[in-house]
Amino acid sequence: MTALAFDESFNNGVVRGLLRRKPALDVVRVQHAGLTSLDDPAVLAWAAAEDRVLVSHDVATLTAYAYARAEAGLPMPGLFEAGPSVPIATAIDDLLLIAECSLPGELEGQVRYLPLK
Repeated sequence: MTALAFDESFNNGVVRGLLRRKPALDVVRVQHAGLTSLDDPAVLAWAAAEDRVLVSHDVATLTAYAYARAEAGLPMPGLFEAGPSVPIATAIDDLLLIAECSLPGELEGQVRYLPLK
């Protein structure tokens, strides 16, 4: 099972829905890890140190930092971006599939987008 981290602005309804469907998921929100107000590179570094795939709505800046980190040869366990138009139920279904079916390290250096197609 792949561990997930959600940035501080991610829709909490999705996180709650994930945990309702699968309480044993390894999920953490960055604010619960004491990382409130950290910049994107610091959040990516933390996610890499914790070996957690990061999930965000921040398609404007976080994606560029993730690619830069991967290009620099730094660990980047993966980033999933969910735009504002992705329905909550779709995000829950897709993230549950990712968490349950991805192997640790499988998403290293990748930036993907929800919904999955």
